[in-house]
This record gives sequence, structure tokens and C-alpha cells, in this order.
Amino acid sequence: MIEEIQIPDIGDVEHVEVIELCAAPGDEVGVDDALIVIESDKASMEVPAGRAGKLVAITVAIGDEVTTGQVIAQIEINTGEIAADAGPSAAAAVEPVAEPLAAKSSGAVDESADEAPAAVDVEVRMPDIGEAKDVVVIELAVSAGDRVGADDLLLVVESDKASMEIPAGKPGSIVAVHVTVGEEVAEDTLLVTLRTEGDATPLMTAAPPVAAAPAEPEAPAEPEAPAAPEPIERRAPAESAAAPSAVDSAEPTDASTGANVAASTGAQVYAGPAVRRLARELGVDLTQVEGSGNRGRIVKDDVKAFVKTSLTTNLRSAPGSGIPRLPEIDFAKFGPVQIVPLSRIRAAGALNLHRSWLNVPHVTQHEDADVTELEAFRSTLKDEALKRELKITPLAFIIKACCYALQAHPAFNASLDAEVKNFILKQYYHIGFAVDTEAGLVVPVIRDADRMGIWELSQAITDLAEKARLGKLAMNDMLGGTFSISSLGAIGGTGFTPIINAPEVAILGVARLAYKPVWDGSEFVSRKMLPLSLSYDHRAINGAEAGRFMVTLAELLSDIRRLSL
Repeated sequence: MIEEIQIPDIGDVEHVEVIELCAAPGDEVGVDDALIVIESDKASMEVPAGRAGKLVAITVAIGDEVTTGQVIAQIEINTGEIAADAGPSAAAAVEPVAEPLAAKSSGAVDESADEAPAAVDVEVRMPDIGEAKDVVVIELAVSAGDRVGADDLLLVVESDKASMEIPAGKPGSIVAVHVTVGEEVAEDTLLVTLRTEGDATPLMTAAPPVAAAPAEPEAPAEPEAPAAPEPIERRAPAESAAAPSAVDSAEPTDASTGANVAASTGAQVYAGPAVRRLARELGVDLTQVEGSGNRGRIVKDDVKAFVKTSLTTNLRSAPGSGIPRLPEIDFAKFGPVQIVPLSRIRAAGALNLHRSWLNVPHVTQHEDADVTELEAFRSTLKDEALKRELKITPLAFIIKACCYALQAHPAFNASLDAEVKNFILKQYYHIGFAVDTEAGLVVPVIRDADRMGIWELSQAITDLAEKARLGKLAMNDMLGGTFSISSLGAIGGTGFTPIINAPEVAILGVARLAYKPVWDGSEFVSRKMLPLSLSYDHRAINGAEAGRFMVTLAELLSDIRRLSL
């Protein structure tokens, strides 16, 4: 007779690759002789024949991906020798698949063969789950009254390592479901009561019968079938599409009865554990995915295609969003509107700011700096500024003070690596400052600002701001910044929360200078106070560090003599 050899249980591995063929059709093989070698990303393994005989065919090739239960070879076995070694029951068990009922050729079996088997209730119980703990029901595919086939899904359970489908094992109708989603189950837990034809032996295995009638427990067609349930990915797509077994052919396939309809009538999702795991990792709702596999089964390519389509749609309507999109509204129905496209700079800035806001946990620290003396000193420089044809602004002093503060607190002049495990401390101080232009906000960078004096900083600010407004900034003018400043002093405001210019870890916002009464110890005096707002990446900087940085910066701006130390 001819016997099929299958891939044994390979545990949690989804698919393995055939890397070597150890035998060829016509070879005589022993029980322990290797037929093929398979390899996963962790290990390789020989698959032995398991039977002695003549190799008729190898059904896989080098490079093929295979999974548990897939047929890899056919071996011609001497039935007489098997009967002599294992007894009459074993001989009956290996009768040709084409004659699954041949074992019932005599005796009491013949007498009952013409009688219609009585309908009995069969208990489907949880099979052996090895050392798995905390196994939970994650999906129910059927409900009472549903009609199922032998291979139809009843429910899905999941441990901390893998998911597993529990099939019916026999055709029939569901009498009762004894578990609920979220319930923990263990070996021998009663899962489902199934009304079927045949004996009432409790079903303790999720492995479907192999080409034999379901009422043939005393002579199964595959004596070496594993007792433990097979993983959901137990058959390759080509195998699933093969000719139906005796059980399948006995069941109606009409849509009204649904025995062979995808996932049975009670199922919401027809997908295996590997697909479900991928969906969970990508945040995909499988009920929204259309399956392209056999009987509507959802495969990995369906999930990937769904994600690709979703990303394309989201990026088109809400760039960079990983959150629910805002509704699209036809504003024209409320009154006249005008459509003005965003400039290239404004659109790029919107993407960058959105990405930073979504990925960086922002915290903002506020502080007022007393710049009365600084402003008095700056006013004495106006005449010299005119001679130099420069406009000296508070921004030059702020940049200078920031360089000192960054040197005293190096974590603010840093970035985090991609794994958020290390600081990248920068030994240079390239300060970016926001410039408002007609095309949008741009941030040119003053390189090595710590090496410049107030006049040099004023010149650099003037030159870069002019280039920005004329649209003549080079790409290099906006790269390499280590810390940014957004100054709204000339516009107004008492404080705001600037968005960090990632991968930097902090940004300083400067609002409008204002006179405020300040207590000097004996009385309130009028002082020029500059509102400062420091936004920082809370992954890299904590509140105490931010507070100390702001105190340092405020002291430097309050007494500019410190800038010369």
C-alpha cells in the first residue's frame, strides 16, 4: 500500500524551508532514514521516513516552505509485513485510502453497515496543551444550532506563546457552547457539545480525521496521527484546495446549509494564529479584511494589502496620522469658500511638526527673565549698530545665553538614539531660530554660535533671516541644529508651547517683553520681564533638569556680565 509522510509538529514555528532532499523516488528507505532537511530561522531538522519501504514520490522541492501536517512524500509499504509486526488492527489501519471502509468487510460490522447510525451527542474537550499556561479562549466561531463539518473551526485559544484553532473533528450540529471569550481553559475542559452520527467518544484532539469516515474510531486511517492539536497553518494552500475527503464530500456545500462555507455560519473571522498575530502587531481589525484564501480564509498577504491600502488612504487625507481621521466636511454648503493650496514649505513643516508631536512626549516649563539691564545695555548699542548697518535685537543675547546654558546642561544639546537607550551628546552648538516667511515657517541654523560675539550673532541672524524671506536658503542652512529658539517677541503673547524640532530634545519659546511689578525686598518696582517657555522631550529630560536649565538661562539674561565669564 501507499502511505503519505507528513511534516511532524514543529511547535510555534509558522513555516520552515526545505533545504535538502535526502532521498529520491525508487529508493528503499528505513524507518530512521532522512527524507528531507528543513530549516527555520533558529534551527534545522531532518524529517525521517518513519516507515520502511520504497519511496514512491517526493512532493516538495528545495526552497519550498512547509508547515506541520503537510505531505512531503509517499512510501510503498508491504502490508503483510506490517500486519505480522503490529497485529490485525494495524493492518486494517493502513488499508488504501481509496477504500476507507474496507475494514468493515465482515462480522458484526457488516451487519450494522446498512443501518443508519443513531445521532449522538459528542463532547469536544480541550486536547493536551503540553506545558502551556494561561490558555484563553480568544474567539468563538460557532453558536448553538450551527451546522459544522469535520474541519470547520469551533473556537480559537491562545497561550502566551501561540494561538491554536480547535476544529469540530466530526460533522454535525452544535448543541451547546460551554466556554466564553476570555475564559481560561485547561486540558480536558469541556468546550462544545456536538450532535453527530457515530459513537459518543469524547473528542480530545483537534486534528481532523484523515480520509476516513468519522464513525470509524476503531480503525483510523492514520495510526500515527498526533494526539495534540495541529496548528492552524497545518496545510499548505495547495493541499487545502485538493479533492475533498469522504467527510467533506458527505456534507452539503450549499450556502443555505453552510457546512463547507468559509469559517462556518457562526464564524466572524477565518484566519490562522500567524495571521492573527500579524494583525495584532499591525493593529488591523480582521473583520475589515477580505480573505483571498481557500473558503474565504484570510492570509498574511491580505493583511499586508489591507495595511498598504489604509496607509495610502490615511496619508492622502491626513498625513502621518496613526489616529482616527477628522471627518470630511463640505464647507461650501455653509457659505462661500476659497481653496488655497499649502505652500511646499508649509506642507513639509506640517508633516514634521505632526510627526514630532506624535512621537515626542512634550512638557513645557515657563519662566520670566528680568532683562531690564540687558535692554538698557542694548539701547546704548543702537548708534554703533547703525554704523555697522545692523539691527541688534534681544535674540542675539538670547542665543548667546542659550549657548552658555547648554554648556552647563549638556543633556539639552543632545539627541536620543533610535532605541532610546543612549544620549548622543553633541560637542558643537548649532542654534536654529524660527523665521516667519510668506511661504511658511523655516528654521535656519547658526553654526558654532558659541564661538560668536553679539555683533557676529546679529550679523548671522540678519543674513539668514533675509535669505529665508527671499527663499534663498540652501539645504545646508537648515541642517545640523542642536537647539532651536522660536521668538514671538515682536508679535505678542505671554507664553506658548513650542513644538520640539526633533531629533533635538528641547526648544525655547520667547514671548513679548512686558513691564511687570517685581518685589525687590522692600517694595514693588517696575521691571522688564521676558516670558520664556521651554518645551522638552520628557524621555530625555526630567522636570528638575528643565527647572535648573531655566534658572541658569534667566540668571544669564538678568545679568549679561555673566556672558563674559
